[in-house]
Amino acid sequence: MPRHVAVVMDGNGRWAARRGLARTAGHAAGEVALLDTTYGALAAGVGTLTVYAFSTENWRRPVDEVRYLMNFNKGLLERRQYELHDVGVRITFSGRRDWRVPKQVLRRMDDASALTRHNTAMTLNIAFNYGGRAEIVDAVARLVADGVSPRAVSERTIRSRLYHPEIPDPDVVIRTSGEFRTSNFLLWEMAYAELVFTDVLWPDFRREDLYAAIAEYQRRERRFGGVDE
Repeated sequence: MPRHVAVVMDGNGRWAARRGLARTAGHAAGEVALLDTTYGALAAGVGTLTVYAFSTENWRRPVDEVRYLMNFNKGLLERRQYELHDVGVRITFSGRRDWRVPKQVLRRMDDASALTRHNTAMTLNIAFNYGGRAEIVDAVARLVADGVSPRAVSERTIRSRLYHPEIPDPDVVIRTSGEFRTSNFLLWEMAYAELVFTDVLWPDFRREDLYAAIAEYQRRERRFGGVDE
């Protein structure tokens, strides 16, 4: 069983377009997929589930859609944090807390993290205002601020300054909707992750699709640059 599963939740817009609906309807439908996938990961014994909720590039989307996503994510935490807390899920966030994120959203994020900080059944890590390159840049900036000399820079010193160094690297990264890109997601952490792509659009994704991806991961041989004896 993978310790850490990461998911690029893609296809909300296409799901809505195929039904003649606004793109925001696809985002709303994705809430059911997120909850079922989270509970499925919890039932399977996955230690950490990271989901790509909003990228640093998503600010380029239409203003109305960005505003909807900010309010949607705030409302999602308000609606779901207590039920996730009740089943022992710890909620964490990866990403930049900059001026673009509304203060109300940041408060809800802080509330969810504080409420669930001692839970140990599973970690739900939400990548919000997240970019893989931005995370590496921020880690290097911390190295400079900490006065680390060039000779002391290593993978260990960089990793220790990532957003959540205590979370293990993902064993498997799933991307929905039939796209074959990493889209600036966990660039440092996914160095040896197994990539699984599915044609299922995110609002239609359920725990059965998660289990199929895990089964695909389990069929693969992971050599980490070595060879099998």
